[in-house]
Amino acid sequence: QVQLVESGGGLVQPGGSLRLSCAASGITFRVHDMGWYRQAPGKERELVAQFSSRGVTNYADSVKGRFTISRDNAKNTVFLQMNSLKSEDTAVYSCNARQPYGGSFWGKGTLVTVSS
Repeated sequence: QVQLVESGGGLVQPGGSLRLSCAASGITFRVHDMGWYRQAPGKERELVAQFSSRGVTNYADSVKGRFTISRDNAKNTVFLQMNSLKSEDTAVYSCNARQPYGGSFWGKGTLVTVSS
């Protein structure tokens, strides 16, 4: 069965860094567009960054220049390097794998808390 397992979340001070990982199994990873979403308390889920199967990346304006998404197709893993973290980055971060012909899979998420 399909599994997306996120890791790397935690508590970090403002200005700090974290690296999230999402390990996928049960899918042909290289043909999926991989994305990171986040949902802060009381807010709707939003796209943070995406790395398409064709190598195209895109980012939310709020994270451009601070976050970097990457993927390792050999290891079926997508990463999110988060630098210069702000309190407003506090959220549950979830991994998404979008299938080529519709539908997607979700991980359970990992909590990132930015606080002093």
